[in-house]
Amino acid sequence: MATPLIGVTTYLDQAAWGVWKMPAALLPAAYPALVQRAGGLVAMLPPDAGATAAEAVVARLDGLVVAGGADVEPVRYGAEPHPRTGPPARERDAWELALIHAALASGTPLLGICRGMQLLNVALGGTLRQHLEGHIKDIGVIGAHTVTPVPDTLYASVVPEPALVPTYHHQAVDRTATGLTVSAYADDGTVEAVEQAGGGWTLGVQWHPEMGEDTRVMEALIRAAGS
Repeated sequence: MATPLIGVTTYLDQAAWGVWKMPAALLPAAYPALVQRAGGLVAMLPPDAGATAAEAVVARLDGLVVAGGADVEPVRYGAEPHPRTGPPARERDAWELALIHAALASGTPLLGICRGMQLLNVALGGTLRQHLEGHIKDIGVIGAHTVTPVPDTLYASVVPEPALVPTYHHQAVDRTATGLTVSAYADDGTVEAVEQAGGGWTLGVQWHPEMGEDTRVMEALIRAAGS
């Protein structure tokens, strides 16, 4: 059986390397490294405004990862911006929402990481808490906290025990979308994982597995993508 091809969405930002400083499609190296460690091949997915691009891309993938990054623009879930909400990344929002809908429609295994989990919830009609105090250790510093699985969920079948996970976020799921179920919580009650209710391999996690050593979540995605 061929090694599963996993698409990972990218940032779109200014970057500098060598003598160059220009717009770039960026992806922290930890994302492809995690996919590779877990047994998959990686394709980077920069934003594409084509009307049918998302469907065409997903059709060629075995699995999809929607990576972390900028805050989802609040207009996407009918809210006014909080003073602590970051600047919008409209091209990325539009592209990743299209990819999510294409993956759900086709049954392509999907993993949302941090922003990716939040965008999955928004894509299906849920809302977000725009600012949480105490969930970032320091600017640019990955923290950690314990996540507890909900029994009899997809996530619990992958990681059955409470686990210390690498975290960096200041937003979270507020109202869970219809069609999703909560599958893990932080100790303070913050939603830490959501998954598709009633079939399909769709999981969102609030933390950053690419920043840790535990590959079980990504391995589970790749198993689903290869089946």
